[in-house]
Amino acid sequence: MAESFSFDIVSDFERQELVNTLDQVKREISQRYDLKDTETSVDLDKENIFITTNSELTLNAVNDIIRQKAIKRNLSLKIFDYGLIEMVSGNRVKQTILLKEGIKQDIAKKISKNIRDQIKKVNVSINGETLRVSSKSKNDLQLAIKLVKDLEESLNIPLKTNNFR
Repeated sequence: MAESFSFDIVSDFERQELVNTLDQVKREISQRYDLKDTETSVDLDKENIFITTNSELTLNAVNDIIRQKAIKRNLSLKIFDYGLIEMVSGNRVKQTILLKEGIKQDIAKKISKNIRDQIKKVNVSINGETLRVSSKSKNDLQLAIKLVKDLEESLNIPLKTNNFR
């Protein structure tokens, strides 16, 4: 009986790293001279980050800080989906940043088709928001991993490969 190898393709991030990133952002906002008295708030819920501040200029500065801190903590910037800037009461601005997690069905089908078209001897199955790629050849799986890394750039979503067995 031939042994079969596999790996999973997922789109997620370390939530604790994101929490730590936002803690660092809040600390820097409270210490920076240009942001100290702006009454800026950065809040995190299950799927979103909410930023409320006094002007678009400070909002852009806060977004830059978030990007810098995320990169230092090895979070992909592709997890952030920046929403529109809204005007709220008292001449303040608010922006919602949606956190991308999981692979949507249509993108999963695209990835699956692309891998199967390029490498004939692999099986790709969609399991909810993850994909499982299996083959009898480790070399084919390594080609598939390289293909996933190339696809990540064109699809603009953060993809990870894990559970290589």
